[in-house]
Formats: sequence, C-alpha cells, structure tokens
Amino acid sequence: LLDTPRRVVEAFDELYQGYHQCPAEVLDRTFGETAGYDDFVLIRDIEFTSQCEHHMMPFYGKAHIAYTPVERVVGLSKLARLTDIFARRLQTQEHLTAQIAAAIDEVLKPRGVAVVIEAEHTCMSVRGVAKHGAMTFTSRFTGMFRDNPAEQARFIGLKGMYDFMSQAVTRDQETRQSLAAHPAGAATETPTYYTLAL
Repeated sequence: LLDTPRRVVEAFDELYQGYHQCPAEVLDRTFGETAGYDDFVLIRDIEFTSQCEHHMMPFYGKAHIAYTPVERVVGLSKLARLTDIFARRLQTQEHLTAQIAAAIDEVLKPRGVAVVIEAEHTCMSVRGVAKHGAMTFTSRFTGMFRDNPAEQARFIGLKGMYDFMSQAVTRDQETRQSLAAHPAGAATETPTYYTLAL
C-alpha cells in the first residue's frame, strides 16, 4: 500500500489528461484533396472510456460521428482523438455528446454534424440498481442532419448497417460450420441471402 497514493495520482493523470489537451488544435489541420466529395464522412465504433462526474465511476462505449465537409476534410484519426480529449474528463454522456458535436461544428464549419454515443455506466451496472448491460444512447445533430430527416435517417442506417451485416456473416459462418460437422444434414439446410439498398 505504500505506493498506492503515487499510483492513484498517475492513474488520475492518465484518466483526466483531456483537461490538458485542446480540441481545436486536434482539428486544426485539414486536407483539400477531396476531388469534389460532397457527401458526409462517417466514422463508427470509436471506443472510449470516461468517468461519471457524479460518482467518479467509469462509463464506456462507442461513439459514431459523421460530418459533411465543405471543401476540406480532417484526418480520420483526429475524430477519434477528439473523442478521447473530451472523454478523458469528468463527464456526463449528454455533455460528452454535445461537446464533440460543438467542437466539430465550430472548428471545421461543416454543413452538418451527427454524433451518437452508446455507453454502459458502471454507476448503475455495478452499484445502485445494478443493471448490468443496460445501455444509454445519446445523440446530437446540427445543420443538414438536424434540418433534413432524410440525411438523419441515412446516418442512422449506415451506422447500423455494419451490425446487421456482422450478424448475417456470423449466422452464415455458423451454418457452414454446422454443415461441415454434420454433412448428412446438408440437404435440409437453406442458405440465407441479404440484399442492401443504399
């Protein structure tokens, strides 16, 4: 226990390093080589861990971020770094969602921003009501995503497409493994096909 105070200080330095980082600097460098690209850019499944400001307990999950650039784009890794900057602070999920969207809006000045965060909060999964696995979803839409329901629907659809396809591939792999293990039942198995219209 003699080294516990030192380890706690070091852990806090790491967990709350976002207070020493500037979101605007992360988004400052942009690129103009887009060949006239005028649709939105979506990065999904950005994993993060943050700390609840009410109980100082972790909440963790994934952020899905899209923005529609005007002439210039930001490096893809920068949106992940931006998420970490705000996550590495005492937070609420609602505030984290709003801060990410606002930073992109203010610095990049895109035609619109969409942010969805899904997370599990240990302050309600390991204490209190102790509902392990309960997920909280928050969202913030600006510009064209806020004003155009069709663009909002596209974002939500593309965000969820990977989950759907992953489940389909997993089911297909399980079927193939089952057929390989039990060739006698091959005639009774019916393959499933998926068609996506985007």
